[in-house]
Order: sequence, then structure tokens, then C-alpha cells
Amino acid sequence: MNLDEPNHIAALRDTIRRFVARELPREAVRKWDHDDEFPRAVFDKLAALGVTGSTIPESYGGTGRDIPATMATIEELARRSFPIAVAYINCACYGGMNILESGSEAQKRELLPRLARGEILFAYGLTEPDIGADLASVKTRATRRGDTVIVTGAKRFCTGADIADYVYLLANSDPAGARHKNLSLILVPPKSPGVTLRPIPTMGLRGFPSFDATFDAVEVPAANIVGGEAGWNQAWPMLAGPTLDVEKLEVAAIGIGIAAAAIDDAWEYAQTRVQFGKPVSSYQAIRHALADAKTRLHAARLMLRHASWLADRGEPCGVETSMTKLFVSETAKRIVLDCQTVMGAYGYATEFDLERHVRDVLLLPIIGGSSAIQRNNIANRLGLPR
Repeated sequence: MNLDEPNHIAALRDTIRRFVARELPREAVRKWDHDDEFPRAVFDKLAALGVTGSTIPESYGGTGRDIPATMATIEELARRSFPIAVAYINCACYGGMNILESGSEAQKRELLPRLARGEILFAYGLTEPDIGADLASVKTRATRRGDTVIVTGAKRFCTGADIADYVYLLANSDPAGARHKNLSLILVPPKSPGVTLRPIPTMGLRGFPSFDATFDAVEVPAANIVGGEAGWNQAWPMLAGPTLDVEKLEVAAIGIGIAAAAIDDAWEYAQTRVQFGKPVSSYQAIRHALADAKTRLHAARLMLRHASWLADRGEPCGVETSMTKLFVSETAKRIVLDCQTVMGAYGYATEFDLERHVRDVLLLPIIGGSSAIQRNNIANRLGLPR
């Protein structure tokens, strides 16, 4: 493995950074966060760059499946705006990767070109009020009536469902069937009759809210079964496939972006804030805190780069992606909180970005499989006896 970043990814980073500087100025991002507003027009401009096609082969209108490039895009976006990074994930990953891996050929021909252009977004409908990590126990029901599927139940934390074109919904499609062989994934437009969305107020990720979603006998065509007819009762392998590994890396990439932004701000603050006649960067406690933060960020980047390289090659990487998600999300949290300490009261004031970074980074050890789940995954996959 060559640890040097390829030239095309370095060029991509430069493109995204110039886009961020132009379209995501700090003042605007702060306002969107304060107003709990999502700038869809800005996302559309991002999509026009072609970056939403990085998970999709050229034959379906994308730029070619490139997991390291996808992670680099997420990192650079999250460095300025968590919501824009998540919207990108909802399109390129939740949509593009899942349909490429699990969709029927008809679904690929219809949806992948639109996802590559950034025209449509997906929201996940996996978690339920009583179901978190144990997805095989979901209670939402999907029943067949000829060429129609009827969905009834409730989902929780459907992030971005209000602007999504489809909820990628997991349902029990055979209550009498064997566990893991009785699940189906259904594409449900959230504007369908019978769908009700209720926003869940959260401390972070403002502007791209999560929702409680209820489905009251919602009817969708059987063509919306992910994988077509062959996908009925076959959702478990789709959930446990390569997209799950990449989902963990998406969260890690967000963490690296937020942590890098926090370090940038604390690093500058330490050089400009003067106390007792000299910059606080001259005091050993501050210097050590920033040196540790830089070191931890470097280690996190190397872990993500290695795991992304494995996933891109299609190699087994469940252990490495769990390790990366665990280490990077927890490390990002520590980095951001340490940077807040460096900035003191200014790191708590809403006129500075670090306060927002603190609110956002606290989510990362929870989503995409909690830190406890990742530790279980690592121990189990490495054969540690129970």
C-alpha cells in the first residue's frame, strides 16, 4: 500500500476546498446552523461538480467507484459543514452505493444516473423506536397485494427525510419466516399518502434534522422492492454487505473533517491570544495539547486511508472498518474537546465555530454503529470466545 495520496484525490481536495471557500463561508454556515436551515441550492452547486458520482461506475453515469475519493470529499465538506457532508452521504452512499450493490438492473438504470447527478437523496429508515443495533428484529411490516407493497410501522432517526426522495426502509416481510430470511428493503417516497414525519430536535447537525416517521398502510409499487422480486425477504445480505463497511468509514471521514477544523481554529487562536505578555502558544500546556491533537489526527487519517484502500479493492475489511470507526470517532471527540479547552471561554461562545464542532462531534461515536457495537464487532470477528 502506497501511503501517498493519489494525484486525482489531491486535485479533488483542492476543488472541494475552493468550493467551500466560495459557497460555504463561515458566516453563512453559522447562520444556517442558528436558523436550522439546509441550503439546498448550495448542495445543488456541489452536485454540479460531479462529486456525487464517485460511488457509481461510468456505465451508469458516475465518475467511477472510488471509495478513497468519496471519503476525501466527506472530510473536506465536514471540515466546514456537517449537514452538507451528510447530504452528500445520503446521495452518493445511501443512494448510490446501496442501489449499485443491491438494486435490480432496472433500478440501477433508473436511479443511478440521477444519483450521480445529485438530483435525488435517500434517507435511511432502519432504526425503530424499540430497535437500534438489532435490525433483524424490526417490527415495521411490508405485505404484498399483487403488484403493490403495503408498509405499516414506525421508524426513528430518519435523517434528511423531509428533503429525501426515498426512504430506504427495512421491513419484516414474512413474520412466520426464519430470522434473517424474513426482511425486505423498500424504497418509500416520504411524500406518499400515509407517511407522517415529526422532527426530532437535536443539539447538533442542525439544518439537516432527523425525523420520527410513521407509515400507515403506505402503498408503493412492487418495483420499489430493492433488488426487485429477487430481493423479497433477502434484505439481510444487503445490509451486511460492503455498504455497511463503507458506512462506518463515512462517519470516520466526518470526524476527521470536524477535528481538523477544530485544530485549525485552536492553532490560530493560540498564536493570536496574548496572556501575561505573550501568545498562549508559548505555554507548554497549550503546546502539548495542540501537538497531541495533531498527532491523533495524523493517526486517524492513516487508519481511514488504509481501511478505505481495503474497501475500494473489495477485500474483507469488517475488522479494519470497525476499528477505524471506533478509533476515529472517539479520537475526533477528544481532539475537539481538547481544542475547546485551548480556546477557553471562546470555545464555548456561539460566535466561534468550535462551539458548533463540539455539538456535532458528540454524535459520531453514536451513529453508524455505536462505539460499544464496534468493540463487539472487533472482538467477535477476531474470534474472541464469549
